[in-house]
Amino acid sequence: MRSAAAPPDAAADRPRSRGPRPRWQSAARRARRHRGAIAGLVVSGALVLVAVFQNALAPVSPVRIDIGDALAAPSARHLMGTDQYGRDTYSRVVHGSGISLTVGLISVGIAATAGTAVGLLAGYHGGPLDAFLMRAVDVMLAFPGILLALGIVSVLGPNLRNLMIAVGISGIPVYARLVRGSVLVSKEQLYVDAARVTGVPVPVILVRHILPNVVAPVIVAGTLGMGTAILAAAALSFIGLGSQPPTPEWGRMLSEGRDYLRDAWWISTFPGLAIMVTVLGVNMLGDGLRDVLDPRLKI
Repeated sequence: MRSAAAPPDAAADRPRSRGPRPRWQSAARRARRHRGAIAGLVVSGALVLVAVFQNALAPVSPVRIDIGDALAAPSARHLMGTDQYGRDTYSRVVHGSGISLTVGLISVGIAATAGTAVGLLAGYHGGPLDAFLMRAVDVMLAFPGILLALGIVSVLGPNLRNLMIAVGISGIPVYARLVRGSVLVSKEQLYVDAARVTGVPVPVILVRHILPNVVAPVIVAGTLGMGTAILAAAALSFIGLGSQPPTPEWGRMLSEGRDYLRDAWWISTFPGLAIMVTVLGVNMLGDGLRDVLDPRLKI
């Protein structure tokens, strides 16, 4: 007697679900619909390209002095005119983009790295360590960021390296408090408890299980912090505590041209426009990333 055929497996014939769309794909799709993020990305990308190809875009040396051509108005020969020493303003603005980009990246890197480490330790361990680290952060927050950077660079000495260190240190509290808040939520999750119970070392828990959950807000804060760092560096250079002559830094160029605003407006105008466009583009990119990485917002 033949046995009855087994019923077909309905689950096998059902189309398989591909599972939830990866987060980065969803974020990329949302980013394409965010005009602010696209505009900020275009401006920031243009800044990077100018900084990378600055020698090709401005072959004239930014520090070459030609007194006979001093204070020349913008022309076909000098697109943005010359300063009081005959140096080409266009070349100095183009080469200044690399300096501003470097200052922003290194300053944000120092602040984000140190602040993330402080936030991870304070949020995960809690207790006396948390109290000590957060009181130190509160002391730093008692001073405005630019004032704290001013004090640090005054102690270290006025040069570009110390300027980046000072701006970076002044930004640590922002990242420390941001990361600490995220860690306080993440460390209560079941997978962290499971890792802790099975004897996973604390450094591994922090790096492998908790850190990925705080990366997104740190990226957003870092992007927004780029504009703040560039602006703070320009302000400190303007008062003589940042880059020193003849470095073509935008804040320093503003300071050198302030005595010639009536007769040679271009010396300060073009570096000022470069600072404005750069900070605006970076801030638009940061605002866009914040909206894109927040799934609660509809874009």
